[in-house]
Amino acid sequence: MNNYFDNTSMIQTIYKWKWHIVIITVVAAILGAIFSGSRFITPMYKSEAILYPSNVSSYSDETFTEQMLQIMQSNEIMDSVVEHFGLIEHYKISKSYPYWKTVLIDQYRDNVRISRTPYDAVLIKVLDKDPEIACGMVKEIIRLYDKKVGTMHKIKRLEAVNMYKRQLDEKQQYIDSLKARMTELSTNYGVLDYTSQSREVTRGYLRTNDGSKVNTDGVDEIKTNIEQYGAEIVALNTLIIAENTHFAAVKLDYEQELRFYNANMTFSNVISEPFVADKKTYPVRWVVVALCGLAACFISIIVVYLMESKKGLFK
Repeated sequence: MNNYFDNTSMIQTIYKWKWHIVIITVVAAILGAIFSGSRFITPMYKSEAILYPSNVSSYSDETFTEQMLQIMQSNEIMDSVVEHFGLIEHYKISKSYPYWKTVLIDQYRDNVRISRTPYDAVLIKVLDKDPEIACGMVKEIIRLYDKKVGTMHKIKRLEAVNMYKRQLDEKQQYIDSLKARMTELSTNYGVLDYTSQSREVTRGYLRTNDGSKVNTDGVDEIKTNIEQYGAEIVALNTLIIAENTHFAAVKLDYEQELRFYNANMTFSNVISEPFVADKKTYPVRWVVVALCGLAACFISIIVVYLMESKKGLFK
């Protein structure tokens, strides 16, 4: 009995059944060509974009690229894309089916791939039977990302703006109270400038001592008021100067936060723009035909060899 895996026997068997094998291979290839057509397999078109994050703030230890991935893969953006393009109807999913939501999510994730490139950029790849929708979905994901990050930044910026605004209001009230006290002292007691008025009072007394005729009643009154309120005037002047300096610094921070809050910024730099594909990505017809032909050829060889071997065993 010949060896079961004798190469000579296999070659003889293939030669004997060559036309059968050829016919089966050709038929399989033809069937592959037929069944890989658009009538049986829906052609899919691809659109993609490559982008980097920009103008973003860190929320944790994750990188800006990881942050972008988390936001783009969020359920909020997925739900918005599904609603915007009517993907439930587009994917022909019936809401009467109990698990339609699971089917929708699986279909979306099969067709929408968001990943990180080796160069730490983000790649958005969308497959769809409509090339316009595929391209539109990529652009919409980018737009929704910018909108979401913009909203997050505005919330944080608004908190800072309100904080600085409260601080400015409190500072202004305090400065106004200091100025009101200064006005009260100057109006009721005639105390305006401690240094210059003290000098004038001193001059008045010196003139009295040297025999000059000077009315000391007014000088005595001012002297008394300066002695009583002079220290307070000095303290008020020092506080007003310091508070005005601090107020100006806080106002600069407030205006910067307000400027960022009101700015319309984008948070992505698109390196490769998406475009409407003019050629389908899936299925690649010649690959299907080749695989069908090779698979049929291999299986038919195995079958005829086993048939011949089985005949040999029973001889």
